[in-house]
Amino acid sequence: MTTETKDRNRTEEIRLEGGKVLDKIKELIHQGNIRRIILKNEEGKTFIEIPLTLGLVGAALLPVFAAVGALAAVVTRMVIVVEKTEEP
Repeated sequence: MTTETKDRNRTEEIRLEGGKVLDKIKELIHQGNIRRIILKNEEGKTFIEIPLTLGLVGAALLPVFAAVGALAAVVTRMVIVVEKTEEP
């Protein structure tokens, strides 16, 4: 008997002021079940997509945090789209 395991993906949108975006992304990354984070403006234009893997930790995230910080300084309101993986 074989059982197939299928991952379920769920997306969530979070709307934040520019200054709070970096802190929220750090919090999301520490949750661990995040597959991808997409940063958009209020009109839906995508600025950056951050694919996250299990091996992406520590110093590898520093350039990501720098890019997010620069975007947050320029854009006043941002939408964070979070793609999570949930096992059944």
